[in-house]
Amino acid sequence: MRLLRALVSKRGQLVETRKRLLAQIKAQEKLGSADTFASMDGDLKDLLDRQIAELEARIEQSIVSDDELASAAEILRSVPGISPVASTVLIAEMPELGHLSGEQAAALPGLAPIAHDSGALRGKRAIGGGRRLLRHVLFQAALVASHHNPVPKPFADRLRAAGKPHKVVIIAVARKLVTIANALCKSRQKWSRLTA
Repeated sequence: MRLLRALVSKRGQLVETRKRLLAQIKAQEKLGSADTFASMDGDLKDLLDRQIAELEARIEQSIVSDDELASAAEILRSVPGISPVASTVLIAEMPELGHLSGEQAAALPGLAPIAHDSGALRGKRAIGGGRRLLRHVLFQAALVASHHNPVPKPFADRLRAAGKPHKVVIIAVARKLVTIANALCKSRQKWSRLTA
């Protein structure tokens, strides 16, 4: 698990570096100075792409080599919206998955609303705390699931119809997605519309 977590963390760092590089290239193109650094930036992007691909292969190998991790990955990847990258991050950063209650599974990545009350004052509920990387990955998975997963999609549509802001809808879908993933890992069965 430590090796897997280290590989996933390194992959995240390289992806973030590549994202910054692409933003710099785009900014240089807008300024008209893209030609000055084009070959260096292209070489650096190619290097980052290769390193990310190598890390993904090592991550996949470490998951396949362990029966329990391979089983968890297969279960998570069966859920529409959870990509191979998202399943890997869930396995590495949330090893408790399958051993939690639904509320705990939502609280661990920081997707549970926290009350900001004091005495008679009722504050606004907001998410926070938890494991930031998990929250980010689940947010991305929820964006896909809210359009392609037949369980969260109608839920998201109802929230949108009720006038909820986009972020609120996606966080609610992410919370539903992590509780579904937790329940499936607990029962050790793949996703189907009937079991979700």
